[in-house]
Amino acid sequence: MTVEVGTELPALSVRLRRDDLVRYAGASLDFNPIHWNEKTAKDVGLPDVIAHGMLTMAVASRIVAEWIGDPGAIVEYGCRFGRPVVVPNDDEGALVEVTAKVTKDLGDGTVKVNINAAFDGKSVLTGAFARVRVG
Repeated sequence: MTVEVGTELPALSVRLRRDDLVRYAGASLDFNPIHWNEKTAKDVGLPDVIAHGMLTMAVASRIVAEWIGDPGAIVEYGCRFGRPVVVPNDDEGALVEVTAKVTKDLGDGTVKVNINAAFDGKSVLTGAFARVRVG
């Protein structure tokens, strides 16, 4: 696969609902009540229940996996958590909008892809990137 620096990956929109948080908690064994209990979340200063940071990170990585067609081609992935994704207790949940762009050919058959994940118009991951095997 030939990839040019500047290539923009197809945008991805993912809706997270409370039931997604419950499933993720079960899979990850992260049952912290800020991810399911409104009172606890508000008692610690959050506006409401929030998505797990690692769930948000996983959702953002999908943009690269779907683009490259092989999740195993992602050889490195990193970010910092910037803002929480607040998930209301309704049918709509929270919409996470993900965009990404190839920013560097690393010269070893891999490229660097910068990723932006936003909720409510604000970035939720800081410095998110993936190193992807393309050749």
